[in-house]
Amino acid sequence: MSTRRVVMITTGGTAASRSTEDGTVPVLHAADLVPQTAADIAVTPVELMAKDSSALTVRDQFAIVAAIAEAFADSTVVGVVVTHGTDTLEETAFLADVFAADPRPVVFTGAQYAADHALSDGPANIGAAVALAADPDSRGRGVLVALGGRVLGARGAFKISTTDVVAFDTVHADMPRPLVARSLPAGHPARVDLLALYPGVSPGTIASGVAQRAAGIVLSATGSGNTHPDITAEVHQAVQKNVAVVVSTRVPFGEVEPTYGGGGGGVDLVRAGAIFSPWLRAPQARMALIALLSTGADATTVAEFFRASSPAS
Repeated sequence: MSTRRVVMITTGGTAASRSTEDGTVPVLHAADLVPQTAADIAVTPVELMAKDSSALTVRDQFAIVAAIAEAFADSTVVGVVVTHGTDTLEETAFLADVFAADPRPVVFTGAQYAADHALSDGPANIGAAVALAADPDSRGRGVLVALGGRVLGARGAFKISTTDVVAFDTVHADMPRPLVARSLPAGHPARVDLLALYPGVSPGTIASGVAQRAAGIVLSATGSGNTHPDITAEVHQAVQKNVAVVVSTRVPFGEVEPTYGGGGGGVDLVRAGAIFSPWLRAPQARMALIALLSTGADATTVAEFFRASSPAS
């Protein structure tokens, strides 16, 4: 019986955490998280970092993607599992997927409850993720998110509960998977700001991002991509300064389309030079824009990526 080798990259998060006087913190090592597996599966633990996912930097996220690529440099590895805090798991998993040219499976997992909690779900999630990564039927599915007995594609996944063990849902079950590149870019990642829009929002928030040299801005707009007319004017100014502006929504489900006018509607934002993200919500749209700008994509390429990320109607 041949052995299926799975590399398990640990990054911290709740699955690696215990309760302390200073709160719940990641203290367990990679070797502590290796689950019991089928006899023909061998898990190689790799301790990359030990952080709450809310404390990750973009460089940390790119380092995780680089560690996945390093694991796949070994042809004997059949799959990779990444243990990750659930707060920003949807962003890092998405970033990994836009560079996932290798058909071998990558499975992100984590936990809602710490290792010493009575409801600890980390061991079960990690065990299921390892089995999924070792399964030949997982090949070619892209990066997967597996928690609470549910398996989702990384694209479109988002966290839906702070406490339920079924922690994630998806905006659409059949999201396409266009790649940004087949390998990671050299140099520092591009800086992209994510700004929430709401009644009374100051237009200066966009100007501030531009002044601080953001390469791109993602707007979490209201409804189907709408805002105040003053924001539209600032979007126009940002685009004129070669800052890419992508519009998403704070609404969990449904397609985001430029429908409304009135000065601050989606139609107005498109005329001002913004690019709409029809399905990727703001956190993943930001990671897409970071990946695209870090690889030198121009506005046409950015717009095409978001169009290609829309499922067939």
